[in-house]
Amino acid sequence: MLELSLACQLTDRTRALVDGKAAVEGCSINFVHGPAEELFQRAFRHGEFDISELSLGTHLMTTARGQSRYVAIPVFLSRSFRHSAIYVRDDCGIDSPQALKGRKVGVPDFQQTAGIWVRGMLHDEYGITSRDVQWVTGGLEQSGREARVPYELAPGIQVQPIGANETLAALLDAGEIDAVIAPKPPSCFGRNAQVRRLFPEYRAAEEAWFAKTGLFPLMHVVGIRRALVEQHPWLPVNVYAAFCKSRDIALGELTIMDTLRAMHPWLPAEIERVRAIMGQDFWRYGVAENRADLDALQRYAKHDGLIDGEVPIEALFAASTLDRFRF
Repeated sequence: MLELSLACQLTDRTRALVDGKAAVEGCSINFVHGPAEELFQRAFRHGEFDISELSLGTHLMTTARGQSRYVAIPVFLSRSFRHSAIYVRDDCGIDSPQALKGRKVGVPDFQQTAGIWVRGMLHDEYGITSRDVQWVTGGLEQSGREARVPYELAPGIQVQPIGANETLAALLDAGEIDAVIAPKPPSCFGRNAQVRRLFPEYRAAEEAWFAKTGLFPLMHVVGIRRALVEQHPWLPVNVYAAFCKSRDIALGELTIMDTLRAMHPWLPAEIERVRAIMGQDFWRYGVAENRADLDALQRYAKHDGLIDGEVPIEALFAASTLDRFRF
């Protein structure tokens, strides 16, 4: 039996792996939990884990360069619509997405997957290119953040790091930058009346965008150390099966009505609404099931200059997980 480390965030869709309801056949797993950014830094910079939750954008970029220590399986532990992720200064005259042109906009890391999706959406829907904005990078709340891995961008894309002791939230609070794109709200949001979301009714905007595009943005993927996959060709399918089972257990619990599994009074009704809009398999795993999302992310990353051209799906994912099957 293989003894492997597995690093991931503890969520409803991973909990069954931790408590033993979903096991990786042939493996004994040592779980490591922590914030996503910490796990990503440890995986991409040092290759610390045998199996790890990864930033899909950074995995795409490192694979394109032939530098990835991991090969992915089509398990997408995090996915999220991102209209809600754009925060602007109300006193800067940003009254529409087009008004972001020429503005100074902060992102924690230009290769961050959330930012890739937002910039792609802004390009497709509103004609804003990455060259139309002055980008600044740095920690949202903690100073001294550096890029996960080095990167070079296409000519014309302006990206500058903020000061070593500065944070994006503080700069937005002070009005020294015009907007921030981040997966979570900056600390000044809700406290500073001049800071608001670009899309205040973001759920309606996201539902409309999904109805138009069919895209449910992929954020995080699961990677397995390449050397392990080469040595144990059966491993990717077994890991994939375990994650599928864990997700299915979580989905089942969302609709239990006698004792709600989460503190949302109308949770089962909410799941019914989501499925009416997005279909039964709304949190889908698999390459074929997510091919449109993967192609869109590649296109957006190319627009940003993070990759030079399309990365073959066979390079991103273990070959044994490319077949369309369900567990």
